[in-house]
Amino acid sequence: MVRPIALFAAALAAFAALAAPPAAAQCRLCDSPQTRRDEAAENDEIRVDVETSLSFDRLILSGAGGGSALLRPDGSASTTGSVGDVSPRAMVGTVVLHGEAGRSVRVDVPQRIVLHSLNGGEVSFDDVVSDLPSLPRLDSTGSLTFRFGGRLTVSGDADGDYRGDLPITAEYL
Repeated sequence: MVRPIALFAAALAAFAALAAPPAAAQCRLCDSPQTRRDEAAENDEIRVDVETSLSFDRLILSGAGGGSALLRPDGSASTTGSVGDVSPRAMVGTVVLHGEAGRSVRVDVPQRIVLHSLNGGEVSFDDVVSDLPSLPRLDSTGSLTFRFGGRLTVSGDADGDYRGDLPITAEYL
């Protein structure tokens, strides 16, 4: 059985394909090749793109005492104290740096931040770790991808959604 919504989506996709202009083939002999560097590299800047935000999703608390959840860059998790478990949907943060190919970079990630909830609650996020090599360097395409995690520490009644910003900076060496 075909649903009307599926038919509408198929018809819309067919219409979009018909309305699109024909794709022009690239003539390698007609046009001069692009030899410009990425704009970020021309300005001697490094662009920092957060590909995946760090998220503990949900924590299972088993009491009112303090506890913590640790999420490592490889995606593994562990808990202590009143934190019984970390959601399987928890995600490590992923960052991509873009700049001049082959350049060494220094990446600074704060070791501690405080997260806040709408009802005024606070939890701390600390012991931030990443899978960056000891001497990070942009690859031949001018990119470097790394993942990071850390420890979320809760105490007392920590019910709520918590948010915060982890400022990551990068610069050439």
